Amino acid sequence: MEKLHSKIQLDIEPTANYDRPTFPVRIESLIHIIRDQQVMLDSDLARLYGVETKVLNQAVKRNIQRFPEDFMFQLTNDECLRSQIVTSNGSRGGTRYKPFVFTENGVAMLSSVLRSEKAIEVNINIMRAFSAMRNFLLNNAALFQRMDQLEMKQLKTDEKVDAILDRLGDNNNVSEGIFFNGQIFDAYALVADLIRQAQNLIVVIDNYIDDSVLVQLAKRMQGVTVDIYIGHITQQLKQDVERHNEQYPGVTLHKYTKAHDRFLIIDEDVYHIGASLKDLGKKLFAFSKMDVMTGSELIARLI
Repeated sequence: MEKLHSKIQLDIEPTANYDRPTFPVRIESLIHIIRDQQVMLDSDLARLYGVETKVLNQAVKRNIQRFPEDFMFQLTNDECLRSQIVTSNGSRGGTRYKPFVFTENGVAMLSSVLRSEKAIEVNINIMRAFSAMRNFLLNNAALFQRMDQLEMKQLKTDEKVDAILDRLGDNNNVSEGIFFNGQIFDAYALVADLIRQAQNLIVVIDNYIDDSVLVQLAKRMQGVTVDIYIGHITQQLKQDVERHNEQYPGVTLHKYTKAHDRFLIIDEDVYHIGASLKDLGKKLFAFSKMDVMTGSELIARLI
């Protein structure tokens, strides 16, 4: 028993500074947030007190009037699954019982139920741990709020990604759409998917091509060639295409001054795109698949 007492004392030895928790070997690591409350599992408390979990719970049940719901409550099956803090005791991966958890007040009340010097010592250190966690959360409230905002923003982004991927996965045949200012990822995802679908040829008719468009075209399959029709071929664009072709050969520039709108031809499919490929998602624009002629017919009219 003296050896066990020494081990417990070592595990719960108070840190020199309680302004922030020390993880993962201190009591703070055993404090969890469930139902917006800081709580500890009955099994963790029992281990700290040096008793079996059922012994601790039996002592509580004998004094149940001292443990109202804001002191102690039992986890639901759903909370056991979502919390991922409950280790399985069942032979088939399930828990044999739904654990009880104790709030700070509940842990304080345990000292009146488990009357021993060890219980008093353990409770003092647990109370200090709860205080440390509370101070840590208060001192970093702004940081946690910022993290919540980032998570919400990420959820909204994920929803947009799911929506565009659903559209792209609909028989890989997106025929039209409207993109608003700020839907940069959605717009680029659309064009990237169209480029990846090309089997033989991609034709871009766009007077505002730059190196960012070449980055998109790099997503094409090996062996697919690209013809770019542009009103003015700058020296910089020539150099960018030369560098691009060193790694992804097959892009050819053509000077063509008679185009007002922008088009993207994927093999025989012709798409009218209301914004330059380099400005996708920066302004409201629409795209639509043209059924009035094939890619070969449109190319023939360009030559």
